[in-house]
Amino acid sequence: QVQLVESGGGLVQAGGSLRLSCAASGLVFSNYAVGWFRQAPGKEREFVTYINRSGRSTYFIDSVKGRFTISRDNAKNTVYLQMDSLKPEDTAVYYCAARMGPYSEDKRSYPYWGRGTQVTVSS
Repeated sequence: QVQLVESGGGLVQAGGSLRLSCAASGLVFSNYAVGWFRQAPGKEREFVTYINRSGRSTYFIDSVKGRFTISRDNAKNTVYLQMDSLKPEDTAVYYCAARMGPYSEDKRSYPYWGRGTQVTVSS
């Protein structure tokens, strides 16, 4: 059974940092790319960032470029999302998701999802 478990969320002041983790089990992790998505109250779930299987290719939405970093450790079956210079508009539930195949921002193309971790940024 495939499981993705996010951790590391919390409450932080604007300008602060958090590091989210996504731990995977039940799949050959190195065969899967991982995306992070977020969903704010009353809004659609949106794509944030992506990392390919090897970790050598990454993509970010414009609003987080230069502030967020994504990395992975395939030996630990874990992807990390380092979030710096956080803003109140980053407040959302953050989800990691896994898929085989090339880059995609489409949440419908990700078959495996975690349950999410809440990130709240106060002003």
